[in-house]
Amino acid sequence: MKLTHRSVLAIAIPITLSNVTEPLIGVVNTTVIGQLPEAHYIGAVSASTLIFSFLFWGFGFLRLSTGGLSAQAVGAKDDAELAAVFWRSFSLAVAIGLALLLASPLIGKLAYSLIGGSNEIRTEGLTYFNYRIWSAPAALANFSILGWFVGQARAKFAFYTQVFLNVVNMSLSAYLVLVLHMNVAGVGLAAVIAEYAAVILGLVFVARRMRSLNERFDSTRVFNATKLLSTLSSNGDIMIRTLCLLFAFAWFTARGARAGDLVIATNAVLLNFFEMSAYLIDGFSYAAESLVGQAVGAKNRPQFWQAIKLTTGWAMVLGALCSFIIWLGGPWFIDYMAVNPEVRSMAREYLGWTILLPIISVICFQFDGIFTGAMATRDMRNMMALSLGIYMISWWFLERSFGNHGLWASLNIFLLARTISFAARVPAIERTAFQTA
Repeated sequence: MKLTHRSVLAIAIPITLSNVTEPLIGVVNTTVIGQLPEAHYIGAVSASTLIFSFLFWGFGFLRLSTGGLSAQAVGAKDDAELAAVFWRSFSLAVAIGLALLLASPLIGKLAYSLIGGSNEIRTEGLTYFNYRIWSAPAALANFSILGWFVGQARAKFAFYTQVFLNVVNMSLSAYLVLVLHMNVAGVGLAAVIAEYAAVILGLVFVARRMRSLNERFDSTRVFNATKLLSTLSSNGDIMIRTLCLLFAFAWFTARGARAGDLVIATNAVLLNFFEMSAYLIDGFSYAAESLVGQAVGAKNRPQFWQAIKLTTGWAMVLGALCSFIIWLGGPWFIDYMAVNPEVRSMAREYLGWTILLPIISVICFQFDGIFTGAMATRDMRNMMALSLGIYMISWWFLERSFGNHGLWASLNIFLLARTISFAARVPAIERTAFQTA
């Protein structure tokens, strides 16, 4: 298959459009809660969202490995394995989700004790948690559905499912908080309803695709010991990598919480800008994952490099555009999301750091997609751990000297370290992927 700008955009644009709605949940939730005058409500939603990002994306291998393995199955033209990849991932997702639900009383207490913050933040945060945790099986199952379609370059189905999930979530959040006055409980309940609704829609699309492949659930193939062990090994590497990534942002939020309600509220508002740009740029990371994985499955070295070149070029353009939009419209967005004058003032002081983030982070996001498509999971794990170490050293020195500015600077250094360390491993990844070509 010859890759063109059009083939890249056919994958990236639907994913980008669906991704736009994902951080909009954070924006809408922050905006809805931000209409309440007390800063601790924003802090509670921020801390709670962070906890669920850590919980759910700690199992983000369900999306990443499913995407990489399904892409390679497509490249190898192995429909039976393509079907088995989905059922392995989906079964694992539901099992993990149920385990999280059972362990939720312990998880909630431990998480909020580690996050810190005021008593008000902890109280409201636990209310949110006790609702949202019921979405765990559905949320993880949605990772499997999304990854399976992305790996096949069938982005429109991922688009429909994600947009449906996020629009339902945003609409219900606004209704439950502003009309029924449920406050943070309404935000949590909205997420639960949206996740299960999206699973139902996603499974309808999966069933249609299975019929077109003429494949059914085959327990012998799905639970093949060799394939299952290989999948679990790769998932373990990706899980460690993801936990390192989530720890970096958890540490960032926790340090802000310990600096007071005003600082955590300010950082929460500004992180919405970064999340919005990250989800936009990530559409091209998803495209890289699919196209690189298919190239590796087909043992096509020229297609491998063409996929990297085309997807990264488009991502860099979009990253620069995101920085420009934040620079131009940042003050207006800050005022829209928060009514507290102190939060507005402090957010303007730190806005410059969020302008830098899309430009600095764009290449490391692309490497996530490239390494996932090649299933270079050990390298992903090792380079992320190295980058986290650099981040923590930077934080130790910079926050002590420059306070919250130092905290933001160390986050930028973390993303830069990821870019450099991952780039150093690309030649080795290529040799491994095409050693028999």
